[in-house]
Amino acid sequence: MLTIARLFGKSPFSPLQSHMKKVNSCIKKLTEIFELLKKRDFNKVDQLVHDLSKLEHEADLTKNDIRNHLPKSLFLPIDRSQLLDILSIQDNIADKAEEIGNLITLQPFKSLGDLLDNLCKLYEKNIEAFSQTYLVMKEMNDLLESSFGGLEAEKVKAMIDQTSYKEYEADKMKHKFMKEFFEVADTLSTPAFYLYVRLIEEINHISHISESLANRIRMILELK
Repeated sequence: MLTIARLFGKSPFSPLQSHMKKVNSCIKKLTEIFELLKKRDFNKVDQLVHDLSKLEHEADLTKNDIRNHLPKSLFLPIDRSQLLDILSIQDNIADKAEEIGNLITLQPFKSLGDLLDNLCKLYEKNIEAFSQTYLVMKEMNDLLESSFGGLEAEKVKAMIDQTSYKEYEADKMKHKFMKEFFEVADTLSTPAFYLYVRLIEEINHISHISESLANRIRMILELK
């Protein structure tokens, strides 16, 4: 796509930001799904998961287009491998969103009772980490203009620290919910048991991947 090729002429981060918008669309759709789960409105979930899969595919197409147009000989302010690494981590978030959506369609959630509320709370905490990383990516052009230094770099480092703290909070919440879960696990069917354990792990990966992405940006700052 010529649009992506032109974006590289403006900034090497512009294509990454374009892809991150696609990733954010996946997260927004997954958030819609969790809003329905909170309301115990299960009728539209399958359709929204289908929509989420289409958005994830769009993110994949954008990722592939960026890879195809990434300059090999043109001077870039950061290593080509670093750009590809950031792109790959971003895409992992979109993949994780689709994976969680597909898991949600496997088992009726009525059997989870109040545990469903915990899943929704854990999701919201993980999205706080993602949202912080999304803000970091929006700052990349300003970072480039500041030559990765000065007040802008300090601002971004503080945002990255906040992402790490959100990831820490998500891990603590996950541990708390797992303890509560095992106290009532024997009241659940075997499919509901395994689905809950899998979902809580996959949801928590959102904050882990988000922190990993933020830390890649920190590495760039430290190398400059």
